[in-house]
Amino acid sequence: MKINILYEDNYIIVCEKPVGIPSQSDKTSDYDMVNRLKNYIHETTDVNGEPYIGIVHRLDRPVGGIMVFAKTPFAAKSLSEQIRLDKVHKKYLAVVTADLSKKVGKEYSLTDFLVKDGRTNLSKVTSKRDANGKKAELTYKILETAECKTQKDEEEMMKASLVEVTLITGRHHQIRVQMSNAKLGLWGDTKYNPKYKDYKGWINVALYSYQLRFTHPKTGKEMEFQKYPLENPFCNFSFIKNLL
Repeated sequence: MKINILYEDNYIIVCEKPVGIPSQSDKTSDYDMVNRLKNYIHETTDVNGEPYIGIVHRLDRPVGGIMVFAKTPFAAKSLSEQIRLDKVHKKYLAVVTADLSKKVGKEYSLTDFLVKDGRTNLSKVTSKRDANGKKAELTYKILETAECKTQKDEEEMMKASLVEVTLITGRHHQIRVQMSNAKLGLWGDTKYNPKYKDYKGWINVALYSYQLRFTHPKTGKEMEFQKYPLENPFCNFSFIKNLL
């Protein structure tokens, strides 16, 4: 699979992570983005030894979209610090299994405290008093609604809504957990959306990282990238089609 490179210089690579590809090596040992990029550098440059690719943020395996990788330890440290200080700005498109037709155009915010269970690799909303809880904030805007196949049953349809999500903080499974807690579970999310809890097998999550903004680690220039999904397997939303 050819990697869609959006930008590259001596310090960073910005690219599109396809759905179903791990961001980095995991217990499955499937071909991940870090190793794909190392092979890409081997194939396109005259480099000695193993190339350096630093991962500074992640997208869940069933989620696609824009990612930035560091090509030097210096760049990795700078980008990681920006992420720690919530200075890397991310926007997503998500399909939620709810009819929000009466709220189209409106914007809302969610603030919760999340705790991660390392054994199950799941997060949940907890109390503000929980010492292990981390504050999670995001905003979302309802763009439009449409009829959508459930994927559990090709004949079954549901009302779904397309929302734009802006992350303010970056927590484990944050969008999926917070939206589900607000009764706005993501289409196809077998981990957090109760409507898919009995689904067996692989299914994509209708979440896509379409905008990424950060400061270049060397030049200090603000970098912004946008990439809309070329295909929308979830619903025929006119919003996305009009942007292509």
